[in-house]
Amino acid sequence: MSLVGLTIGVISALVGIGGGSLIVVFLAWRSVDMRRAISTSAAVGFPLAISGSIGYIVNGLGNPALPEFCVGFVYIPALLGIVVVSMLTAPFGARMAHRMPVKTLRRIFAFFLLAISVKVLTGLL
Repeated sequence: MSLVGLTIGVISALVGIGGGSLIVVFLAWRSVDMRRAISTSAAVGFPLAISGSIGYIVNGLGNPALPEFCVGFVYIPALLGIVVVSMLTAPFGARMAHRMPVKTLRRIFAFFLLAISVKVLTGLL
């Protein structure tokens, strides 16, 4: 499992996506219920975000080219906006995921992964 975690972390960092999307794929592949896979991914996302933020802060400290209100490479107004909106919408998303049929949930997640793939591929071109 440590090797899987390391692999997911490395791929996520290289591609520039959150590890949660790959965690859901791995757990679904291991026959974990889709709802449980999504909720586990959300729970894992918090420590991933904290550790990633610490890395961006440490690597950006002392950079004179950064705008005001930055701590390292973290722009505080954006961080606050993301935190507030996430806290307000997370309960809604959890309720929707539990009410939705698993087949529909899988299709929405597949579309989400396809959209990420297209974004990454167009960024390479």
